[in-house]
Parts: sequence; structure tokens; C-alpha cells
Amino acid sequence: MVKHVILWTLKDEFTAEQKEMIKADIKESLEGLKGKIPGLLEIHVNTKRLESSTADLMLDSSFESAEALKGYAVHPEHVAVADGRVRPFTAARACLDYEV
Repeated sequence: MVKHVILWTLKDEFTAEQKEMIKADIKESLEGLKGKIPGLLEIHVNTKRLESSTADLMLDSSFESAEALKGYAVHPEHVAVADGRVRPFTAARACLDYEV
């Protein structure tokens, strides 16, 4: 199994209220991919951060294999969410992929 973890920081131009709406939309959009992409076992987006955090939200996902993760990266439904619901609103992204 492969874990795929992403941390995002939202752009500073958004108000706190806008950021909450953006985070909710990202969560709904990404978690909605479950069952639609081969090899995607679990997908969760955490939007409730402590003040000590340096990121705004986190994706925690699990895949059957490294090949399944590669397929997810180019899957049209994932690309649509990434291009339309995530990238326009994020300033920074950190990724950690690892085998379990």
C-alpha cells in the first residue's frame, strides 16, 4: 500500500471566511473521488487545524500501489478537481508519498 499526503497553504488574498468556504469545497471535491478512481482505497481531507499549524489543509490518501498513485495523478476526474478546485486557491504545496 502507498500513502499520499499533501499539505496546502491557501493564498493570502482570501479572507478567513473565504478560506473556510474554499477548504470545505476542496474537502468535498477530493473526498468525492472515492470509488471513482481505480486503486484509490481511502481519501480524507482535514480542514480543522490548530493555530500552531503552518498549513491550511491536508490530504491523506491511500492507494493499492505506486502504479495506482500514478494513475490517480493523471485520472481525468482528479485532474479536474486539482485544476479547478485546488490549484487556483493554493499558494504552496508539500507532498510526501511512502510505502506502508
